[in-house]
Amino acid sequence: MVYRQFQDKQLSALGMGAMRLPVIDGDDSRIDEEASEKMVAYAMEHGINYYDTAWGYHGGQSELVMGKLLSKYPRGSFYLATKFPGYDLSNMGKVEEIFEEQLKKCRVDYFDFYLFHNVCEMNIDAYLDRSFGIYDYLVKQKENGRIRHLGFSAHGSCQVMRRFLEAYGDKMEFCQIQLNYLDWTFQDAKEKVKLLEEYHLPVWVMEPLRGGRLASLSEEHTAALKELRPDEDIPAWAFRFLQSLDSVTMILSGMSSYEQLKDNIHTFESHKPLDHKEMKTILEIADAMLGKKTLPCTACRYCTSHCPKQLDIPSLLALYNEHCFTEGGFIAPMALAALPDEKKPSACIGCRSCEAVCPQQIKISEAMADFTAKTAM
Repeated sequence: MVYRQFQDKQLSALGMGAMRLPVIDGDDSRIDEEASEKMVAYAMEHGINYYDTAWGYHGGQSELVMGKLLSKYPRGSFYLATKFPGYDLSNMGKVEEIFEEQLKKCRVDYFDFYLFHNVCEMNIDAYLDRSFGIYDYLVKQKENGRIRHLGFSAHGSCQVMRRFLEAYGDKMEFCQIQLNYLDWTFQDAKEKVKLLEEYHLPVWVMEPLRGGRLASLSEEHTAALKELRPDEDIPAWAFRFLQSLDSVTMILSGMSSYEQLKDNIHTFESHKPLDHKEMKTILEIADAMLGKKTLPCTACRYCTSHCPKQLDIPSLLALYNEHCFTEGGFIAPMALAALPDEKKPSACIGCRSCEAVCPQQIKISEAMADFTAKTAM
C-alpha cells in the first residue's frame, strides 16, 4: 500500500468510502453487513487505514455499520472520518445533537477527521451564519480532542469555496472535492486545486472514477490507453491521474464489492504517476467524452449582455452540461435551488437575443427549456 504523509500521520493513499457499501435486494438502506465485514477485513489486512462515512449515507445506516465493523479492531489501527450534514438546512441548528449521536453510532470517543459536509451554493450562507454555532462548536470539539483534524467537503463553485475559506480557512486542515480526469476541466477541479494550494490545504478526493463512468471506456479510448500501458487496467488510469497531482493526499473510493476493493488495492500497491504523453492522452479522452454530450460553451459572455432577463447563461449552461452528462444527479438541482426564480432557466422567455451573438451558435433557448423540463421531473 502506498502511503501519504499528513502532518504526523501516515495515511493509506487509498481510503475506503462507505457511501456505496454492498446492499441487500437493491435497497440502499439495507447494508449487507456480512459482505461489508469481509471487505473491511481485507482492507485492514492490506493496509487501508482510512475509513470515510457520513450521517446521510445509506439512509443513515452507514455510520452504524461502519462503527460496528471497525469496533472489532484496535482504535489506533484506523482513522475514521465523518461529517456534519449541512446538505440538509434543517440540521443547521442541531450540531451538538448530531455530533453526539454520531459518536454513539460510530462507537468511538473521537473522530480522527471531521468535515463540514457539502459546502455549496445552497448552504454557504447558512454555514457562514455564526448564529447556528456550527463552526464554534466544531472548533471547540477539536480543542477538546474529540475531533483530531477539521476540514470540509465541497461540491460548490470556486467562488463558494473561497467564501468558506475566507471565513474559516485558518482552522481548516484539508478539503475534499470531486476530482478526476473528466472533472479536471468539466467541474473546474483544476482551479479548485489551485485555490486549495493557495491556502496550503491538502486535497482529499471523492468520485475518482466519476461514479464508475471511468471504470470502462469505449473501445477506441481503451485501445489508446492500452498502447501506452498494456498491463494497466482502465480503472487504474483514473487513480494514476490522481497519483500525478502533488496536492492529493487521500483518494476515497466508494467500493461496492469485494472484487472492486481487491482491484483498487492492487493498483495502490505501487505509485505510477503519468508522464507528459500519458497525461495529454487521458485529458484528450476526457474532452472527447464530454464533447459527445455537452454544449460547447466557452463562457465568452457575449450572451449575457443581450439577455433581457439578465440570466447568467454561461453558469446555467455549465450546470446543464453537468446534468446532461451525468444523466441526472444532485449537483445541478442543488445549485438551481439556491437561485431566485427570476435567475433560473425557467425565466428564459425564448427571445433568442443571446443566440444571435453566440460564437458557438448554441441554441440557448432550447437548452434552457430542456433544462427546466429535466429538473422539474
